[in-house]
Amino acid sequence: MNNAPALLNLAVLSLFAVLAAPLPAAELTVYTYDSFVSEWGPGPQLEKAFETQCACDLRFVGVEDGVSILNRLRIEGEQTRADVILGIDDGLLVETRATGLIAAHEVPLDGLSKTLDWQDADFLPVDYGYFAFVYDSSRIKAPVTSLKALVASDAKVIYEDPRTSTPGQGLMLWMKAVYGDQATAAWKQLAQHTVTVTKGWWEAYSMFLEGGADYVLSYSTSPAYHVVTESKDQYRAALFSEGHVAQVELAARLKTSQQPALAQQFLAFLVSPEAQAVIPVTNWMLPVIDAVTLPPVFSQLIEPARIGFTPEAVAGSRQDWIAEWRSAAVKD
Repeated sequence: MNNAPALLNLAVLSLFAVLAAPLPAAELTVYTYDSFVSEWGPGPQLEKAFETQCACDLRFVGVEDGVSILNRLRIEGEQTRADVILGIDDGLLVETRATGLIAAHEVPLDGLSKTLDWQDADFLPVDYGYFAFVYDSSRIKAPVTSLKALVASDAKVIYEDPRTSTPGQGLMLWMKAVYGDQATAAWKQLAQHTVTVTKGWWEAYSMFLEGGADYVLSYSTSPAYHVVTESKDQYRAALFSEGHVAQVELAARLKTSQQPALAQQFLAFLVSPEAQAVIPVTNWMLPVIDAVTLPPVFSQLIEPARIGFTPEAVAGSRQDWIAEWRSAAVKD
């Protein structure tokens, strides 16, 4: 019996089945930090919104903090699986660029808020805010009004490690901006009433909410979270007379990406009105474009004066300042 026609038909049907099968979706891998991709962070909503536009699979990989993103890039080098990084801040900009892995973002900057005055061709701002010490006003009736007053007080404080955390690095810059050459003595004084130094922001803030300290290093926008999601208005950010260090969170695409067009599309999406409307009420930072309607509580937040250093100054002194902090504040 000749089975050739049947076998031929089977082969043809198999070929049609293969051709008709949907192609696997392109995958875009984004390195970011843990709280960004948590169920209450912006990650899930941004993933859903972007995937409807790109017909792709957006995959977030969370690490502890922005400093950890940089450290991971340094370890992985050109073998990194990341197409995009999201969560490096302006204090790490120069060191991240020095990895040689960053490609130009090619996103027009004229739509960004003039408050930022952003001109960088490689790193794209996603949100911004000011570092601040948050307290519970139902417990603390007369909050400190300056960094020097906080350091000189006996208030219990929790903050984050500047080696692993961008808020921790922000405090380090804040201390240097206010104390200059006297920062070592200030760190030692603060250490006398520091409850603990945590690896990342979430650990510190969770301990504070459980009553572990009077003040926690966080952001000027943190009280908005409690008002909008919990209807609690007792959490406040202390306004310091010396000014506050700002943080601009950044995204960038990598030269090693196998999906450069998709990575470019994602960066443009991040500064779109759709994405920027999500970020303030999930990541609890300020938007980088003006055309975003914010909940009323945002108009009640503190409006600090900005102090600090250029990214180039941070890059040139960061390791020395970490060593200074470590020798004065860390108990090994």
